[in-house]
Amino acid sequence: MSGDGAPILLGLIGRGIARSRSPAMHMAEARAQGLTLLYRVLDMDAPPRRGLDLAGMLAAAEAAGFDGLNVTHPFKTEVTGLLDELSEEARAVGAVNTVLLRGGRRIGHNTDLWGFAESLRRGLADAPRGHVLLIGAGGAGGAVAYALVRSGVARLSIHDSQLDRAEALADRLSAPGGGCAVRAIADPAALIRDDRPDGIVNATPMGMAGHPGMAVAPDLLGPGLWVADIVYVPLETPLLAAARRAGCRVLPGAGMALFQAVRAFELFTGRSADPARMRAAIERFDAGRARS
Repeated sequence: MSGDGAPILLGLIGRGIARSRSPAMHMAEARAQGLTLLYRVLDMDAPPRRGLDLAGMLAAAEAAGFDGLNVTHPFKTEVTGLLDELSEEARAVGAVNTVLLRGGRRIGHNTDLWGFAESLRRGLADAPRGHVLLIGAGGAGGAVAYALVRSGVARLSIHDSQLDRAEALADRLSAPGGGCAVRAIADPAALIRDDRPDGIVNATPMGMAGHPGMAVAPDLLGPGLWVADIVYVPLETPLLAAARRAGCRVLPGAGMALFQAVRAFELFTGRSADPARMRAAIERFDAGRARS
């Protein structure tokens, strides 16, 4: 597909995604490599698609000749049941954010796991990882949880508004002989006060455009704590702004968005992507929006 000059048609399925940077990243990298690539935003909140469910959207994309899809909130878990094959990481996490459409088969991958791990490695390489609080155990939260475990976190506490979902994720991560102690918790505020973690990660949509609020109250933040957010629209979420004011080190969601896209581009095209070029595409996109 990437070597014979044929155009590559990709899309992003989600809700409230009109401002996504994904098209800019993928199309700029394709141009730099001499590929013809069109990347469409398939926002399920947009009027033309409001009557479609996820299964209908996948079928429509196949019929339209799409070669691959990214999948984002709130479909990363639901989509797993509509695919023919899952990669090892997608199967472990229980969520998919990248779908290859090949010869009538749908193959699901999870690039969020590596994307967050790489962002953490580059952005907070020396941050303490004795105890981390993860808020959100959905599709993205599962990927982040596995990334944290693989990144050397000793203790991981997981909170979700649906406690059973946090418990299920903790059970999946608690392999015998594993190096990380994982547990689900019901009250993150009490945990921060009484068993203060080294870091907090927001893996919920809270703070995203259309999802107001903060996963952690500002008065619980303070120096010595690092805070990561996977939301990247806006780039500076209310949580990150409050964390900076409180003297915390922060990790914005743009890093995970970038590196998951790097890995997804490689899956879609069979070619390595340049993270610096893709980051520059995000920056140009944001500068253009600021001027408009």
